[in-house]
Amino acid sequence: MNNFKILINGLIKENPTFVLLLGMCPTLGTTSSAINGMGMGLATMFVLICSNVVISLLKNLIPDMVRIPAYIVVIASFVTLLQMVMQAFVPDLYATLGLFIPLIVVNCIVLGRAEAFAAKNNPIASMFDGIGIGLGFTFALTLLGCIREFLGTGKIFNLTIVSEEYGMLLFVLAPGAFIALGYLIAIVNRLKKA
Repeated sequence: MNNFKILINGLIKENPTFVLLLGMCPTLGTTSSAINGMGMGLATMFVLICSNVVISLLKNLIPDMVRIPAYIVVIASFVTLLQMVMQAFVPDLYATLGLFIPLIVVNCIVLGRAEAFAAKNNPIASMFDGIGIGLGFTFALTLLGCIREFLGTGKIFNLTIVSEEYGMLLFVLAPGAFIALGYLIAIVNRLKKA
């Protein structure tokens, strides 16, 4: 499998949000706006790429008995680094995403790709897998955030498109996340069948 196919695979065929239905907690919890969705997606993508490469490099050194704990230590190291960088350089986004940043450590997308792909492939292929899955996740969260922000406040990336008085507050709240995600998954499934 070449690197381009690996990259595209994460965007379309194995999109973590719309196809595999993984990572629903940050998907539903952080996408009240487009910038939050994009920020969470990019943060997860960074951890995914770095942990995939390191786990791929260390796969032959990690005994089977401690494989999963070792993966979690690697992932947690990158999440800690990410937290410190976000807190220093984008404190507003860090404050908004809050608890969801440390929860990247146990995100089933990151741990699943470490186990299913990085542990069985070379570092370059693992890097492309991290980029593809990360871009797919970022795209999904950003799209969901755009839709929810637009329907809830009339804005996209905090730019006013229509007056806020026409917004439906429901879409900024938790039930709106379920409704918007449900429709997006239905559209993706319909397009796959066409």
